Amino acid sequence: MALYQSKIFGIVQGVGFRPFVTRLAARFHICGSVCNKGPYVEVFAQGSEAAVDQFLTAIEQEPPERASILKLTRQKLDQAETYADFQIIESAKERGSIFVSPDIATCDKCKAELFDPQDKRYLHPFINCTACGPRLTILDSMPYDRERTSMGEFPMCPSCQAEYDSPATRRYDAQPVCCNNCGPEVYLIGEEDVRGAAAITRTRQTIIAGGIVAIKGIGGFHLCCDATNDNAVRRLRKLKHRPIKPFAIMARDMTAVERECQVEDGQQEMLTGHQKPILLLKRKLTGQIVDNVAPGNPKIGMMLPYAPLHMLLFDYPDGLTMPDTLIMTSGNPAGAPICRDDDGAVAALSGFCDLMLSHNRKIRIRADDTVMDWLTGQPYMIRRSRGFAPLPFMLKNAWQGAVLGIGGELKNTFCVGCDNIFYPSPYVGDMSDLRTMQALRETIQRLTELLECAPKIVACDMHPRYNTVTIAKELGLPLFPVQHHYAHILSCMAENDYDAPVIGVSFDGTGYGTDGTIWGGEILQADFKGFQRLASITPFRQAGGDKASREGWRIAVSLLYDLTGDKEETRKHAKALNLCSEADLEAMFFMLDNNINTIKSTSAGRLFDAVSAILGIRTSSTFEGEASMYLEFAARKWQDEHKDALPVPAEMNTDRLFAYLLEQRLKGEDSGKLAYLFHAGLARFITAACLRARKDTGLNTTALSGGVFQNLLLTELVTTFLQEQGFTVLRHSLIPPNDGGICLGQAVAAMYHLNSE
Repeated sequence: MALYQSKIFGIVQGVGFRPFVTRLAARFHICGSVCNKGPYVEVFAQGSEAAVDQFLTAIEQEPPERASILKLTRQKLDQAETYADFQIIESAKERGSIFVSPDIATCDKCKAELFDPQDKRYLHPFINCTACGPRLTILDSMPYDRERTSMGEFPMCPSCQAEYDSPATRRYDAQPVCCNNCGPEVYLIGEEDVRGAAAITRTRQTIIAGGIVAIKGIGGFHLCCDATNDNAVRRLRKLKHRPIKPFAIMARDMTAVERECQVEDGQQEMLTGHQKPILLLKRKLTGQIVDNVAPGNPKIGMMLPYAPLHMLLFDYPDGLTMPDTLIMTSGNPAGAPICRDDDGAVAALSGFCDLMLSHNRKIRIRADDTVMDWLTGQPYMIRRSRGFAPLPFMLKNAWQGAVLGIGGELKNTFCVGCDNIFYPSPYVGDMSDLRTMQALRETIQRLTELLECAPKIVACDMHPRYNTVTIAKELGLPLFPVQHHYAHILSCMAENDYDAPVIGVSFDGTGYGTDGTIWGGEILQADFKGFQRLASITPFRQAGGDKASREGWRIAVSLLYDLTGDKEETRKHAKALNLCSEADLEAMFFMLDNNINTIKSTSAGRLFDAVSAILGIRTSSTFEGEASMYLEFAARKWQDEHKDALPVPAEMNTDRLFAYLLEQRLKGEDSGKLAYLFHAGLARFITAACLRARKDTGLNTTALSGGVFQNLLLTELVTTFLQEQGFTVLRHSLIPPNDGGICLGQAVAAMYHLNSE
């Protein structure tokens, strides 16, 4: 007989792992024990060599569906046989890396019970089990036990306690377990006597009548209305000051999703899995959702109900018939974090809605919905939050220490690094709002406490005036500034667990360069030690300060004036292209001539805005990325219609590419074709720059990162062109290419620095 000790690292708490191991032990006739050590689960396995091997292999290959094993160790012990059976034992918690489970969508077994009139949890809005329910959002501290969650306020009834205590049940050791007799309850804010069934029915009536409702979910409030009611959608847009930006949709089931959208291979599994993200799907022209949900957009962000309360909104025995597609957009004013409690919702959302449905289970950490696109059969993350954060990335490097990467100014997330394990936070938001700054402070404190990780150094952006840098300084730790575009490339390398030097293609809106100018279209040689700037798009002047990032016509005028060097010719072109008024044009000339409010830039994002403006697609944006997004839509539409006759542009610098597009547009060429040529031309430019870099450096691996690579058309073209030239291409999948991903790169840079001092 052999005796082995095994340590299993990863998401192995709160997912029914110990009962699972016990069942496997019975299957393979193993004696021994399993216990939760905090950072890992420890198993002692006694049996024949073959049986122990099969047992440990089964743990690794057949884990509970909500578990995520990062590492399993095996060590043979010399001691004599000591076990007569297999037991779950309690043990002292050990220090070490901690793995916190993200929130898990309601499982099918709980959903069946939710709608079973014979079940004691019939219609219970907080039903959950070992395999599903809230995790991160209710957690106060580790290890994950009920008294350290916001469910500690709700003592279990004897019936729930019996299930919680019995290894034979689905709710064994399920910390949020509760029922209609002992769990939280829903109510209407401002009418607290309207509770339970009456509150849910009033909410359904309001939505059916075309109203807007704020609804408290797992990680914060949503604003909700009927996605098939054009008046309701228009009213929500007006109240939320959101004229164009797409709204996310929650559909009752896959039947409703497939009526509205095309579902590709792999997408149904992602939509129906336990993480339930918002997935961007191609829209069908025959659907019932009104166009105004995502105006002019070929895709819709769709998700399925992931909390019991959502399921009850669609289906409730009150005789009402609900629409099967609802808008579920984050409950927050523009720029502010998602609301998580009643006071915050009343202060921020009361002007946006007719009713507020809340509940008395406290949210400890906000978690917005995760948003992902789909690229070559794989998820392509846009916003990483509920269901995914704080799932860690484990790197192969033997590092030690604790660091914090505080993240970007836009789409902020932060990253806690402990040794070689990196935990990106849920989405926080844009740092231009004082409320978001406060949310960042609170969430950093809570997550570092949960992970029992006290950072020794904080990595931040190099920009001296960023609010994230201000918050980093408040922490009183040594600062480690990391250049923005370098952080993007490191995040891509870290996600791919690649630590050799790469040619980094970092294209985005703006980032503070080491030379004091604004970068944004960069070719870098990069590794964990540092980077060298090898090339960039052609630098250009941009006038108009912060307005230039929202008003692409300003970039177009700057580029036109630099191209022609002549006011009259610029005026003639600006008029022909309907870029701006005469007064605005004169103001631009004044700024450019006198170098007032004018900077030098290599921003790829601003180049997209300028091209969008000269092609007559968008001269300005109501939300970040609007002009470039609709430029991609136009290019994709033309590509889809002309697959047999796609032109291959010559390789040219970005200033020549702009001049060519301008010339063709003034000749009356189709703007969709020119939008496609811009994408293909930029991809050719990137490929040529990487070929020159390979010649100079001998490197053959490229990494693509930065917000511009949210553009799937550009990402596909660049990948294809690079692979045709024999490059290995590293891309993102589960970390966003945009600024929501740079925290990982910052943290990795800081950890490398800490270990190489």
